[in-house]
Formats: sequence, structure tokens, C-alpha cells
Amino acid sequence: MVLLYLPPGLPVRISTHPSALKPSIYALRKLLRRRKVYSNTRRLPMAAVNAELQLPGVLSNAVSAFQLFPPTWESAILSNTLIFLAGSPLLFVGLTTPGIGAAFLLGSLSWRAFGSRGFFAVVIYYLIGTGATKLKLKQKEAEGVAEKRKGRRGPSSVIGSGAAGCLCALGSIFGLGGIAFGNLWQLGFVASFCTKLSDTVSSEIGKAYGKTTYLITNLSVVPRGTEGAVSIEGTLAGLVASILLAYTCCLMGQVDGVGAIICVISSQLANIFESQIGASFQDKEGFKWLNNDVVNVINISSGTAFAMLLKYFLG
Repeated sequence: MVLLYLPPGLPVRISTHPSALKPSIYALRKLLRRRKVYSNTRRLPMAAVNAELQLPGVLSNAVSAFQLFPPTWESAILSNTLIFLAGSPLLFVGLTTPGIGAAFLLGSLSWRAFGSRGFFAVVIYYLIGTGATKLKLKQKEAEGVAEKRKGRRGPSSVIGSGAAGCLCALGSIFGLGGIAFGNLWQLGFVASFCTKLSDTVSSEIGKAYGKTTYLITNLSVVPRGTEGAVSIEGTLAGLVASILLAYTCCLMGQVDGVGAIICVISSQLANIFESQIGASFQDKEGFKWLNNDVVNVINISSGTAFAMLLKYFLG
């Protein structure tokens, strides 16, 4: 018999007899594997892991920035830069270069105010809205009702769409109204994008699939794309879009169930109000200044205000 010692002193008895040699070697290998697994699974301090991996400075800072809470301007700008670089192909589908610049400012402000959840609410709004805009684009262009630049929106559209949300973000950042208004600013932020998404989807789906469009003031039949016109298909699609965004924000913890319902109701009230303005004043004599961007600001601001007032009085 031969006695073999392995560090740190565990004995393994191996028989020199040929019939016993094979199982003994198997036992030795099994023991060595166990020691190797144990060695590799020991817990190491995080600093040692980072030093061992030698993460590049930018990547290390990015990981730290994503984990920062509460969010800071540094984390907002760094996170947005990384996400915008990674998502640039999608951004150029729906935005012009100046539009992307405006969207970067909106995204940074959203992240600073409401963290990654606020930012991703805007991302969801952008993806759904852009998808609806691109539907049957050639048909819309042939009928003269498509968005300019093949549906790529510029800075004025981005600013108009995000103005109310930015005000809510600033209100949250600077603590306007105190602690009592903290949740109201966040609710208003969600409501603003529910309102705009509902408006965009209802308009684009109506222009693409609406069979009959009615002027909201007197329900007379009018061509698709007429200011203040609504369709059953577009209205239902806009409602579904606002429900989807509000529900997603509820899952992310931005609003509770009651808040999500308030956002949906407010978005529909605001869209009716916008259609009334479009049908009554837009493109009329003395109201040439009332273009789509101005109407968008009025629409989204009213949806935001409706939601905040409802929540304030309902408690």
C-alpha cells in the first residue's frame, strides 16, 4: 500500500494492486475537483473582484451610475449618453438629429427627476408613438396627411410633447409644493405622456385605418386628417395606448392603480378638448399661430392639469 498526502494534509490511500488502482484514481480526481470548486466559489470582496476584472473606467462609472439612488445629474447624463449611443439606430428612425438633441435633454431631465423608471416611461412612449407614425406611411403621404420628413420629428415636436412633463420633472427636482406635491408631480409626468401617446396613436391609426372620420363639433363626415376630426378606430387605439402606458408605469411603481386610472381618464378628456380646439380655431382666420405644436402643448398641459387636480381633490 502507498500513502499519498494532498495539501493541506488530507490522506488518500491508494492500492498498488491493478484491480484497485482504477477506482482509487477516480476517488483522487473527485477529491481534487471538489477542492477546485471550493476554491473558485469562495466569496471575494467587491473591490477585489473589480480589481481582478480591471473594468474600464467608463464601464465602471456606468455601472455605478445606474445603481445610484437617488438619481443625480451625473448619473442622468452618463446613463442617457450610454443608452442614446446604444439606441441611436432606433432614434434616427423617428427623430431628426436636432430632435435627438432635444430628446437627450428630455431624457436627462426625466432621469434626474424620477430615476430610470421615469426615463423608460418616455422610451415606451417613443417606441409606440413612432411605430404608429410609421404605419401605412406611403398611404398617408399619398393622401397628404403624413408627418413631415417621413415621420421623423424635429426639436419643436419633441419640446412640445415634453414641455408639461419637463415642468413636472422640474417641480419634483426643486421640491415645489413640499413633500405633499412629490407624488403629484410624478402623476402629472405620467399623465402628460399618456395624453401625448393617446393623441399620437389615435391620430396616426385614424389616418391609417379610419374608415369614417367625424368632425367632433357637429359629427359631420370629413376627410381623414382634418383638424378636429375623430374616428372610432383611432379613438379606441388611443385609449388602448394610454391604458398600456399607464399600466406599465403602475408596474414600475411610478403611480398606483388609482393614479393609473386617473392618467387614462385625463388623457381622454384632454384629447376631446384638443379636438374641440382644432375643429373650432386651428387654421381659422386670426388663429394662424395655433399650429400643431402649440395645440400639442395645450393638449398635454390640460391632460397633466386634469390628472393633478383630480388626484389633489380625490386625495
